[in-house]
Amino acid sequence: MDKKTISRDGTPLAYERTGQGPAVVLVSGAMSTGGTVRPLAAALSDRFDVLVYDRRGRGESGDKAPYAVEREVEDLAALIDVMGGQAALYGISSGGALVLHAAASGLPVPGVAVYEVPFAVDEDGAKERAEYTANLTEALAQGRRGDAVELFLRLTGLAEEMIQSARRSPMWPGMEALAPSLAYDDAVMGDGRVPRDLLASITVPVLSVAGGASPPWLLEAARAVAEAAPEGRYQVLEDQTHMVDPQALAPVLAEFLTP
Repeated sequence: MDKKTISRDGTPLAYERTGQGPAVVLVSGAMSTGGTVRPLAAALSDRFDVLVYDRRGRGESGDKAPYAVEREVEDLAALIDVMGGQAALYGISSGGALVLHAAASGLPVPGVAVYEVPFAVDEDGAKERAEYTANLTEALAQGRRGDAVELFLRLTGLAEEMIQSARRSPMWPGMEALAPSLAYDDAVMGDGRVPRDLLASITVPVLSVAGGASPPWLLEAARAVAEAAPEGRYQVLEDQTHMVDPQALAPVLAEFLTP
């Protein structure tokens, strides 16, 4: 990230911009930095002025306690100011939940797009989220960052042998460094259920996208997001999973976000 701006509470936010056109801010999900969405920014840069950034507590951005979802919304407000006072928003996974909070707060955004926000669609899913929240809170309070990362990877459905393999890999220290931010994404996800009241308050168009090769519950969640938003639209990208190909996603976003 080659530039920084300061959020309302004094937290420095690292960001970079590329391209020309209508302004768009890309928001990454859990266990990631702005670099995760950099390939998507590149794919959009021929038509848009795209900003990617490290969310607070990650990468080159700063942090300040206590955390609140409202602070991350203020972060987006500061970044929208950088873009000239108005920008569309895109968020992937739990980053999409943050984008929805930002849109509901009334920030100057002409539209928002999200990809597979992992909301629970039944009681079993909601119970799993509640157990995750309790266990994550305990692990982080006790300084067990590695266990916190394991809890997250397990929640995503990663096989146990792959989790243990990851723990032995060179990338593990970097994952542990990001572990405290898991609590931030957990807070953004609320109780884990589709936030229908929040979505009902969003007054701008909302595009909710899912991959056709993803688990059915993720498609159901994406559809529920679109149905709960007054100007919601649901779209499926065939053959895509949660690890969506930027080249497949970019044309869909471009069509939706072009004024």
